[in-house]
Amino acid sequence: MPNDETSPAETAGSFSTLHRFPTLGPPQAIVAVFLCGIFAFLDLYATQPILPLLASLFHASKAQVSLTVSASTLGVAICAPLLGIFAERTSRRRVILVSLFALVVPTLLAATAHTLVSLVVWRFLQGLLIPGVFAMTITYITEEWGADSVALVMSIYVSGSALGGFLGRMITGLVAARFAWQDSFVVAAAFTLIGAVLIARWLPVEQALRSRPSETQEGFLSHLRSPQVLATCWAGFNVLFSLVATFTYVTFSLVAPPFRVSIQTLSYLFVVYLIGLIVTPAAGLVLPRVGLRAGMAAAGLLSFAGVVLTLAHGLPVVVMGLALVCTGVFISQSCATSYLRIAAPAGGRAAAIGLYVCCYYIGGTVGGLAPSYAWERGGWPACVLFIGLVQWVTIAVALFGWRKAE
Repeated sequence: MPNDETSPAETAGSFSTLHRFPTLGPPQAIVAVFLCGIFAFLDLYATQPILPLLASLFHASKAQVSLTVSASTLGVAICAPLLGIFAERTSRRRVILVSLFALVVPTLLAATAHTLVSLVVWRFLQGLLIPGVFAMTITYITEEWGADSVALVMSIYVSGSALGGFLGRMITGLVAARFAWQDSFVVAAAFTLIGAVLIARWLPVEQALRSRPSETQEGFLSHLRSPQVLATCWAGFNVLFSLVATFTYVTFSLVAPPFRVSIQTLSYLFVVYLIGLIVTPAAGLVLPRVGLRAGMAAAGLLSFAGVVLTLAHGLPVVVMGLALVCTGVFISQSCATSYLRIAAPAGGRAAAIGLYVCCYYIGGTVGGLAPSYAWERGGWPACVLFIGLVQWVTIAVALFGWRKAE
């Protein structure tokens, strides 16, 4: 890591004795982390490709059906900081597994929904359980791997999240197109259960648990006074805002003229998420050389270029734009979560990550709702302007908020 991004949290010798894996470690641990990424995101955005279908079935507005996305991200935002405070001395592995097995229940119950309100409720309950996977896996990585390999392992985890985001949307779109939309949740619940079993088998028990200092509420509040932690949380808010806003409202643009794509075709568009499987690990190798600030700025520019391309009238160009948005978001997420290891001390990372995840998913919640007002005034072009402004703010936050304190 470049000198301008190092800190005592990175260089303290005591921490180096805590991590279990000096480099990448056992292959099964890497596979388990990758699977955590998949199943943390398999259910979260599952309704995006069927939003036009839900709007038709429930005779609801775009803002109303987008609540099926925002409700789950709101649940994550509410639960994440509480989990960060109270789970500091708890086994990360145990929290991950309990959350995954519990997630099967509201996923199945979502298949019983016959009204939009009941679907939103089950989606909210799904969101309450997801931080146990998302936030605890990030914490697990920052504590179990050394400073020289955190960025790479984190990028592998983010690649898993990219695959999970793709699979969740693909499953929902294909099953809804061929059967009933409720059946897609049954399939997702089955996959989640299988994933929980595999992760229980392969994720090692952490070695850092006994040596971790306790996290108090005062320690959590201290993060609110840290400019670097707050800047990272702000960046996280903007990153998920951009992703959710883009992929939620572009669906309404694509089902309208001149594209008129079907629900099944919409689900295929999310194949662009698979780009993250290649780009993010590659970025994880490059980031220690170029620095997280430069990486975040470059990722923001990629996302901005991508969302602008979605204004084109040719579907291949729009798909290319969505691919660039995904690429930028995945790299941004790797940068932000890796930077938390610098911004937060070793004894307070669970709370810092909880705060980050809270802000990240509040961004997703706002991203699912706020662009509806832009849509009403100017359609998709107005949404693109809104999203583009947020992306430029993200670049500025990273460049100025992540500077080493004097």
